Amino acid sequence: MHIVTDSFLSIVVPLYNEQDNVVLLTQKIHESLVGYTYQIIYVDDFSTDSTRKVVKDMDDDKVHLIELKKNYGQSLALAAGIDYAEGDYIITMDGDLQNDPSDIPQMLEFATTDEYDLITGIRQKRKDSLIKKIPSKIANFLVRRVTKLDIKDNGCALKIFTKDIAKGLNLYGEMHRFITLLAHLEGAQIKQVPVKHHARNAGVSKYGLERVFKVVADMMLLLFIRKYFQRPIHLFGILGVLLIILGIFIEMYLLIIKFGFGEDIGTRPLLIFGMMFILGGIQLFTIGIVMELLIRTYYESQSKRPYRIKKITIGDGKAA
Repeated sequence: MHIVTDSFLSIVVPLYNEQDNVVLLTQKIHESLVGYTYQIIYVDDFSTDSTRKVVKDMDDDKVHLIELKKNYGQSLALAAGIDYAEGDYIITMDGDLQNDPSDIPQMLEFATTDEYDLITGIRQKRKDSLIKKIPSKIANFLVRRVTKLDIKDNGCALKIFTKDIAKGLNLYGEMHRFITLLAHLEGAQIKQVPVKHHARNAGVSKYGLERVFKVVADMMLLLFIRKYFQRPIHLFGILGVLLIILGIFIEMYLLIIKFGFGEDIGTRPLLIFGMMFILGGIQLFTIGIVMELLIRTYYESQSKRPYRIKKITIGDGKAA
């Protein structure tokens, strides 16, 4: 059931070599959003096929094309689209037609009537191969166990954000995998909704088994950011002090053995360990201080975006 809303919508879709999907995707979005006011923002992540030409040839005034200067990856492509978006609600989805735009009105109801900040999809009866399903299940399990946030499908790209939450996300590297967690850290109220999932219409999947290792690495970084980004001295400083104290105790013990009992300590490995603990502790404490200064610089410096846009066009190719 389509419910007409006065809210303006921005649909952000990263594209990379989706020349065979983008026209049909655009048609499906138009069919699903009858009665809504919206813009479609395609972010071309430096495709090597004819994706950009196909988008421009559609000559659709609702379609905005952002062309990036090089291939930055999905996270920064999303960031570029979100920064450009003007909607009261910002919708993200993939460009491979596996997400179904007909789910958007149902999801939007929760945002407009129940005042959720983020509506995220749970893909039902996934039409993916095992090489995608297995890494996804492992990644979702790890994220739930480590973060304690019970999100069943972190990999579903179909999401609806309120404007303030979406604009507050800082997407770097490949943090799009944790976009729901990032929104949660921003204070978002989250609703999970079952959505349809289709087999890829055309093109080649960009994901493989290496995704698990990337998820683990990104999750470790995210946990550091979550707990210690604004106070790194609490992590490195405390560890450093503990190592220094441990090293001092070891050296004091050896001094007692040396001068109290007259035993030789020069050949004992414990002597080297004690010195390593003290020096390592000093280094960790110093790293904590340096990171504190870097964080202050980060917050006080001018805001610069980690991507560069080559050109923005609307509809038939006119500059935005």
